[in-house]
Amino acid sequence: MTIQLSDLGQVYLVCGKTDMRQGIDSLAYLIKSQHELDPFSGSVYLFCGGQRDRFKVLWDGQGFWLLYKRFENVQLAWPRHSDDVKALTAKQVD
Repeated sequence: MTIQLSDLGQVYLVCGKTDMRQGIDSLAYLIKSQHELDPFSGSVYLFCGGQRDRFKVLWDGQGFWLLYKRFENVQLAWPRHSDDVKALTAKQVD
């Protein structure tokens, strides 16, 4: 099954490292409280862990959906020095 994240809505990359033990409620709270965005807007939020070998995707369509992906022998190139959220274009996502 292939998922095109850009088809789901606006995609945001949450910069910096995120505690990957957090679940749906904690990640939604982080989006709302620290970044002043609406986790119920239908947007897609990408989070990366400290080891940069895993990420989570949070999306609210009709109920939250949380995807967790771990890579073997790969480190993601993820912005580390900022606690910003960057909006990505469809071209950047696909």
